[in-house]
Formats: sequence, C-alpha cells, structure tokens
Amino acid sequence: MATLTIDIPDSVFPALHVAPDELARNMRIEAAVQWYAQQRVSQEKAAEIAGISRAELIDELARRRIPVIQVTFDELMEEVHRDG
Repeated sequence: MATLTIDIPDSVFPALHVAPDELARNMRIEAAVQWYAQQRVSQEKAAEIAGISRAELIDELARRRIPVIQVTFDELMEEVHRDG
C-alpha cells in the first residue's frame, strides 16, 4: 500500500475540532465519495479508498443524497434489450 503525506497547518485541527487521525479518515471518505459521485470508481473501490465497508459507504452516500446506483440511460436500455 502506498503512503501519501500531506502537510496541514497545526491550526487546522482546532479550527475543525478534529484530531489528525480523524481528519485523515474524513479526507479519505470525502475523496472516495466524490470520486464515486463522479463515476470514477465503483462502490467497492470507493469503500476500499475510504477504509470502510461497502455497507458503510452506502449509508454515507445515502446521508449525502448521492445516488447509490449509478446506471446511465444507455446502460439501462442495453440491460432491457438483453433480458427482453
């Protein structure tokens, strides 16, 4: 696993009322949810990036009102024609 180091000013932690490890966790979740919403990663990959279970990711997506299922119209039509 790769390690990414980000320098964050010490003043950020009290301003956000979070500890460094909590901020790191929140940043992972934020990135994963954003990339999922942009359809750049799957639910499985987003959960892996966030360091949470897929069920927890689905709960997070629902909390943020981000569609849990991302199917384009064309994909839906392909599925309909394939099964029909």
